[in-house]
Amino acid sequence: MDVRGLMAQAATLNARRTAVIHGDRRLTFEEAWRRGIQVANALLALELHPGDRVGVLEDNSIEAQDFFAGATIAGLVRVPLYARNSAEAHTHMLAHTGCRAVVVAEQYAHEIEAIRRDLPGVEHVVVRGRHDGLGYEEWLASHSDVDPQVPIDPDDWYIIRHTGGTTGKPKGVAYTHRSWLAAGRDWFYNFPPMVAGERCLHVGPISHGSGYLYTPTWLSGGCNVLLDHFEPSDTIGVMEREQVGYMFAVPAMLNALAREETACNRDWSALKVIQIGGAPIADETALLARDVFGMVLYQGFGQTEALPVCMMGPEEWFSDVEGSEPLRSTGRALPFAYLQIRDPENPSIECPIGQQGEIAIKCDGQMLEFWENPDATAERITTDGFVLTGDIGRLDENGYLYVLDRKDDMIISGGFNIWPAELENVIADHPGVIEVAVFAVPDEKWGETPMAVCAVADGVAVDDVAVADEIRTLCASRLGSYKKPTHVELWAEALPKSPVGKIQRKILREPHWVGFDRRVAGTFDR
Repeated sequence: MDVRGLMAQAATLNARRTAVIHGDRRLTFEEAWRRGIQVANALLALELHPGDRVGVLEDNSIEAQDFFAGATIAGLVRVPLYARNSAEAHTHMLAHTGCRAVVVAEQYAHEIEAIRRDLPGVEHVVVRGRHDGLGYEEWLASHSDVDPQVPIDPDDWYIIRHTGGTTGKPKGVAYTHRSWLAAGRDWFYNFPPMVAGERCLHVGPISHGSGYLYTPTWLSGGCNVLLDHFEPSDTIGVMEREQVGYMFAVPAMLNALAREETACNRDWSALKVIQIGGAPIADETALLARDVFGMVLYQGFGQTEALPVCMMGPEEWFSDVEGSEPLRSTGRALPFAYLQIRDPENPSIECPIGQQGEIAIKCDGQMLEFWENPDATAERITTDGFVLTGDIGRLDENGYLYVLDRKDDMIISGGFNIWPAELENVIADHPGVIEVAVFAVPDEKWGETPMAVCAVADGVAVDDVAVADEIRTLCASRLGSYKKPTHVELWAEALPKSPVGKIQRKILREPHWVGFDRRVAGTFDR
């Protein structure tokens, strides 16, 4: 089975139902699919071919749905860019995946135009609203609504999503049609069944975590409700007004929604599922949200490279289980996924129940490879096909998984992955910095946030606020604002090192985690 064939079937069987909502705009399945066909024909008219990669930079919108469907119909491989990323990250993602075209919302056109000279392989930039001198709707209407009937194999590439890289460069996680469908199917495995016409809210971009719920909602005859920004009071209003049944949220979003002053007095009778993922969640946040929204919280565990592997619903999450602490866990393995704890020093060895080690996953929704990066693929995929997550955890006697630490120091801030090395590479370019270490510290709003400790050159005062600000600005300009260190500490002395001269991040990090029983944090996790 392929995404295109199943989406086409759902469009036919649910033609008159509402498929997508954005603000005051509503499209039926018939309308949405027809617009997708027109986008497909527009892209094919550029002499793009099935399997070609096409980048896209956008917020959630009707036009985002047009491209989602259009790329699928044309057999093109989507490469989502993230609006919060830097120009350097955009350039890398487009170049290393060999994108021949980029589709960009008008408000972000300047970002692509600024890097166009660095992308000789990009032959076409389609700016919505001013392509070929036409407004978007005119441009769309100028293309045929006859399905091009592009043949697609289930093992053809479907999407390349990017994850942070340990060396500072994002890595492309490649999914086929088959693996993308499997990931969506398994996300919904433990959910209450979706009835045709029910609504799924996308607060985060459908190019990111929320996108995993987009396809299964369409295939179920459900309606995808799109928000182009997150503001708690606006989101709460849409949730109630549109009678949302399903949604995805990272813990920081959930915390903000549960604390919105009117949330307790709303009608949540239609709400079935708030899927939590992307970062650890604190007990307090989970319990507060349960009290506000009811028994609708589901927690899953996985990562872009392999997901989902764990899932649990509210009855299990908030239950008492002898020998276990479900509230502190990420759930139990799904029926169709392998979950093991491997020896961090020898990943071929599986650890016994109760012993700490590296979490390893094998599931139908995992990546096949890092795009054109065989060395990174070999590091993360074992010879027996398991994906090594980089997270340290343990399984208890009842099968609950607990995430305790990160093997590779990755920071998860508000659901976004940030690698210390990518910040360190940038900060090292500051003329006043001799050496630098970046690590995670707890943060009440985001769960975790980056902190940078810098040994500075002679003549730079350790209390020089201007230098600390320059370091933050440098990171924001090169990597994106959300990756800049919240805290910058300047040292006159050298940073602590191991006997072989390696900077010891963990020694610098440890004092900031006193009072925490694990070295990963959710919002208000104490």
